[in-house]
Amino acid sequence: MSSQDKPLCVILGGGGHARMLIDCIQMTGLAELMGILEVNETRWGESMYGVEIKGGDDLISEMIDQGVTHFVVGVGGTRDNQPRQRLFDLGLESGLKPLTVRYPGAFVSQHAVVGEGCHLMPMSVVNAGAALGMNVIVNSGAIVEHDCVIGDHVHIATGARLSGTVTVGSGTHVGAGATIRQSIAIGSDAVVGAGAVVVKDVPDNVTVVGVPARVLK
Repeated sequence: MSSQDKPLCVILGGGGHARMLIDCIQMTGLAELMGILEVNETRWGESMYGVEIKGGDDLISEMIDQGVTHFVVGVGGTRDNQPRQRLFDLGLESGLKPLTVRYPGAFVSQHAVVGEGCHLMPMSVVNAGAALGMNVIVNSGAIVEHDCVIGDHVHIATGARLSGTVTVGSGTHVGAGATIRQSIAIGSDAVVGAGAVVVKDVPDNVTVVGVPARVLK
């Protein structure tokens, strides 16, 4: 793809996750990165792998005037996915298109569905019949098995394992190394703690931890 064919893209949020996105986009030539917008004023003018932090979110209209057509959300999150959702909504409301980012080492079945703005990180797996909503992160080494259904704005963290036919509601965070038994339903805006083993359904808006996982009071 020539530089003239590449979409012009802005990164919304300059978290650690943005470094991974920049690495992948530079490696694959997926887009031309025009800058990062970040609310933390002390970081304005910094550079991440050659991509400048231009300023705050209020510059998004200026970036569009410069030809930007796409965005990625550069924030990961450890339990609360609301900041990622807010930035995703900001991009959409501004008329930009979400860029789907897939590392070359990620495996995605031809029979899986991947929503707009998803990030599929190194060695992640999305198997046949799985369906990902919008703005989902399947982080490094995580597995989403066959026929799983993942809602919008979910983060499946590093090394997590979702067995077949698991459902995960929107906004939920599945922590690093967690294991979820087949056919389990996890609600929206829930948190599955790192290393938890989930063998029972999880309601909305709760945190579960431990082996087997239990609701954290």
